[in-house]
Amino acid sequence: MSDGERLGYGQEEIETKWLEVWDQLELDQNTPDKDIGQLTGDKLYILFAFAYPSGSGLHVGHVESKTALDILARYSRMQGKSVFFPVGWDAFGMPAENYAIETGIPPAITTKDAIDTFRRQIKRLGISYDWGNEVATCDPEYYRWTQWMFGELYKKGSAYRDDGPVNWCPQDQTVLANEQVEDGKCFRCHSDVIQKQMKQWFFRITDYKDELIDGLDTVDWPESTKKQQKDWIGKQEGANVAFRVKGTETDLTCFTTRVDTICGVTYVVIAPEKFTEFGLENLVSEERNTHVEEYLAKAHYKTEEQRKKGEKDKNGVDTGLMVINPVTQEEVPLYITDYVLANYGTGVVMGVPAHDQRDHAFAIKYGLPIRSILENDQNEPQGVSAAEGILINSGQFTGLTSLEAREKISQEFSEQIKPATAYKLRDWLISRQRYWGAPIPIVYDPQGNPHLVKEDHLPWLLPTDVDFKPTGESPLKSSKEFKERTERLYGKGWKPEYDTMDTFVDSSWYYLRYVDSHNTTEFASAERLKKWLPVDFYMIGAEHTVLHLLYSRFFTKFLRDQGYVTFDEPFQTMRHQGMILGPDGKKMSKSVGNVINPDDVVAQFGADTLRTYEMFMGPIDIAKPWDEKSVNGVYKFLSRISRLVGSFEQTPQPQRGNNLEKLLHQTIRKVTEDIEKLKFNTAIAAMMTFVNEWSREQRENQTSNSVLSIEETAAFTKILSPFAPFLASELYYLVETEKGKTGRKQDFMVHLQPWPIFDADLAKEQEYEIPIQINGKIRGTVTVTADTLHDEDFVFASIYNTAVIQERLKDKHIQNQRYIPGRIVSIVTD
Repeated sequence: MSDGERLGYGQEEIETKWLEVWDQLELDQNTPDKDIGQLTGDKLYILFAFAYPSGSGLHVGHVESKTALDILARYSRMQGKSVFFPVGWDAFGMPAENYAIETGIPPAITTKDAIDTFRRQIKRLGISYDWGNEVATCDPEYYRWTQWMFGELYKKGSAYRDDGPVNWCPQDQTVLANEQVEDGKCFRCHSDVIQKQMKQWFFRITDYKDELIDGLDTVDWPESTKKQQKDWIGKQEGANVAFRVKGTETDLTCFTTRVDTICGVTYVVIAPEKFTEFGLENLVSEERNTHVEEYLAKAHYKTEEQRKKGEKDKNGVDTGLMVINPVTQEEVPLYITDYVLANYGTGVVMGVPAHDQRDHAFAIKYGLPIRSILENDQNEPQGVSAAEGILINSGQFTGLTSLEAREKISQEFSEQIKPATAYKLRDWLISRQRYWGAPIPIVYDPQGNPHLVKEDHLPWLLPTDVDFKPTGESPLKSSKEFKERTERLYGKGWKPEYDTMDTFVDSSWYYLRYVDSHNTTEFASAERLKKWLPVDFYMIGAEHTVLHLLYSRFFTKFLRDQGYVTFDEPFQTMRHQGMILGPDGKKMSKSVGNVINPDDVVAQFGADTLRTYEMFMGPIDIAKPWDEKSVNGVYKFLSRISRLVGSFEQTPQPQRGNNLEKLLHQTIRKVTEDIEKLKFNTAIAAMMTFVNEWSREQRENQTSNSVLSIEETAAFTKILSPFAPFLASELYYLVETEKGKTGRKQDFMVHLQPWPIFDADLAKEQEYEIPIQINGKIRGTVTVTADTLHDEDFVFASIYNTAVIQERLKDKHIQNQRYIPGRIVSIVTD
């Protein structure tokens, strides 16, 4: 039998009891449904990223982020704020569909089962979600409004249909998402995947490219996340330079930010698609034609992700064609290379191998000239330094600085070189040739023209008579009901759009629906949107720092421009949670066998232990390995609290010194400050320190009376309650009924009580007077607190800012200084 089993404090009975009580009282439910005028205190909209309900249920990694936000929610309610903490499910997607392909079980069934499992597990953990406003993207009453938003975008020209590249599996005759392509092969049959052009639907996210950059200055997000967003948008100021293909009237436009390096161009590279788009294959000599055709054929088989990774290999083929540098009039060779993407920049790049690492590697591989045209103070080898400097080997521009050269070259060759701004961001391709998603609300007339599905016909229901097996077409094409419905409503010969929407569309506006999830006439009322939005605090995994956040911001800005919302950014403050690793320090995975099931931990130790342990593991934003010994340590901590509160008679005025009272107020202050900073591990450490002292004084008191008063014990259960809500509820109830109170059970509900206020004088940190010795004589003192006692830099900074010490050291040279923490400072001068 383990220590955990021996030290049981009745956690299963306690947690079952309070789950039933909270459920009966409907605590924290239907927050936005309350009369908005009756809400008290400041609003706080707390949100965790939309969860995908996988069939395997929760693992302990999910528990960390949900518990962190639950602590913040429970604490904020006790601080008097009107807290909205909703929950829902990002329920469409590939996993459920792939499972249906393998088993034949419809995804609607497996998804519902998965949601039921998640809901049960989360409730058992005591997460105080507002279940009354739960949503799921696969619910027709939800995706009805996803389809409505598509319609709003379509009416404004922000949703359009065009040719777009897709990953195509020739073996299975189906389109694959990027996630389904593994090392260039289909994840199912392992056939080579090719790129194929198909008619697709897009959203014009590029209309907001500059605002998506500028808006990042207005939100409290990690700087690394802001940088990733900016890098994805990829704004660059530069110029478009026209290189004429020799013997033709065709100009190939290269975008560059460094016109000053144009005299160092020794070759030009072009994307395979651009090469054929310009019809340049017709100019290739018979001698080189075979090599060019082979290269183009191989490039056709590569996905975009492969081509990005292939940039390291620098593969290319010499076309035999020459292009003319507009500044030097020099003829340089034109190469095709698949690491240049047609959709990035202009799809044509000028090679300056002396001042670009990628260009340098390509030139070395193909024996191309390398001409240095910049002198700078970087002292780096050729092909590495792109630093600005003084031009050399640049004809009339030699001797100019890079800045001067850019201006002069651009002026003198203004016909061939024009100012330009380039972006990496492309419009959002939202078409998916999948079944388990929201149908795109478009129908086509007999001439093939697209028309919006009428609003009266929304939700445009996902048909159920569908064959999930891959056939090379969208699965919805197999639905007889879908075709009949379209013709019945729109006329003979009309056809539905068979593609479904990218599931990111569903999850890019869910935070708006939460505040009015039962509204059947609009996606959310203006009154509720104004009251609750934007989201005040958002927690999301670092893997979603680009696409989801970018798409959500796009939706917000579009809806603002249509007058539906009044704010610019959806998430004011956002943080990332770290990852809970397996006991072996590796990412949890079924295949590795290191997954920890929270149900097992709860069964042995209780939900309070699991919650408190995960918050105690370390800072919320770093990766941390699971350690069952430490779980047991937290369980002992909670067991000790249970015994301290429950094993002694309470007295209004305990006989003891002032030390424990002072420590209690210091602990209340510390926990209060740390919760607001999301420093949950140090808040728990402070409570552990207090409990140790409480236990010591209890033993030394040698009486049945508690060393804490009823009021002080109640205050401690309050600061414990966000972390261990079940045990705190039980102990607070015991303490309050000890007072002889009678009344309704909710009168003794710790989570409905105000947060304790610490006494500022009692909560002051212990101060230390440290003598300052200069050349062997005491010349003054410096006062430090416990938290700075061992901070040598802080101590000396405080000393040298003291007027008395400054006067003593005036015109002196310090030869040596030494600090013995808590004892003395010694300074030796000449």
